[in-house]
Amino acid sequence: MTTAAWAATRKGLFELRHDPAQGGWAIGRHSFVGDPVSMLLPAPAGGGRMFAALNLGHFGCKVQASDDGGATWRELPAPGFPPQPDGAEGPAWKLQQVWALERGGDGRLWAGTIPGALFVSEDEGESWQLVESLWQRPERLGWFGGGYDAPGIHSVNVDPRDPRRLLLGVSCGGAWRSEDGGATWRISARGMRADFMPPEQAGEENTQDPHRIVASEADPDVLWCQHHNGVWRSVDGGANWTEIKPPLSGFGFAVAAHAGDPGTAWFVPGVKDEKRLPVDGALVVNRTRDGGRSFETLRVGLPQSHCYDLVYRHGLAAHADGRRLLMGSTTGNLWATDDAGDHWQLVSGHLPPIYALRFG
Repeated sequence: MTTAAWAATRKGLFELRHDPAQGGWAIGRHSFVGDPVSMLLPAPAGGGRMFAALNLGHFGCKVQASDDGGATWRELPAPGFPPQPDGAEGPAWKLQQVWALERGGDGRLWAGTIPGALFVSEDEGESWQLVESLWQRPERLGWFGGGYDAPGIHSVNVDPRDPRRLLLGVSCGGAWRSEDGGATWRISARGMRADFMPPEQAGEENTQDPHRIVASEADPDVLWCQHHNGVWRSVDGGANWTEIKPPLSGFGFAVAAHAGDPGTAWFVPGVKDEKRLPVDGALVVNRTRDGGRSFETLRVGLPQSHCYDLVYRHGLAAHADGRRLLMGSTTGNLWATDDAGDHWQLVSGHLPPIYALRFG
């Protein structure tokens, strides 16, 4: 059976196909050649519309949609901000990047952006509305940029049991929860720690820098967070977070959760701040199968010397079966595993820098 996946890169969107009869993964159709694709949203399992978000610099951010599996595309309106009032505090009210795209079970689409805003579409991306209830929170003015100058929403988790339950990850602005479809919000980063702040402010929830937050489909109350200063896990829907200690380094960007096992997740450790490269020049994946109590460090098939690959926050994807994963790096390397990370194979060493990988 053929499995499809997609790679959003600095120079376009690549279709990936996995066919065991043909020897594994192969790179297929290439769309938006030369254009940076910041995020994609595959079509639902039963078919439908897929989306790609482009960041064209001087020409702005664009959203493209395909109703035929990526064979053809048409441009749709991108999320847009209202006019910025004179003297308004905070970053400019101008779209810099679509950083997250997710589908809710109620037919809604959600888009997280830089600057830190959430947008919703109720017509399959034909129009977008700013979620004012979050945008108008006074705490938003305390958010700040991490890797980018402005803060951004990179993680949007929609509870498959109840699409009104949302959890967001904001760099740098902590985690935010809604129980009513985005009508109201509360900050939800209790237990996280920001070592880049003065000691007396390290525990403030609104200054936390989660790099990525993902939920277990089997138990959406179990959430995994790769933070700037470590790894955290929540078992109560994000109300409280407990730090766990992976080997080598707590720093990294990417995390993937096992869809069927809430105790299993994968992380890619690195050296933080000015360096941002693998520990000791060796690329590894840390896997836990017991909720973070212990870890295995997986190396087979990955470069173990003179390696400078960084895996961005959306550059690690796990298939629903929990065995197949894809991992892409800043240097354009793409790896795959069919055994949950025990063994990795290089699919390509010549792609553009990889921003996001998704199955679907």
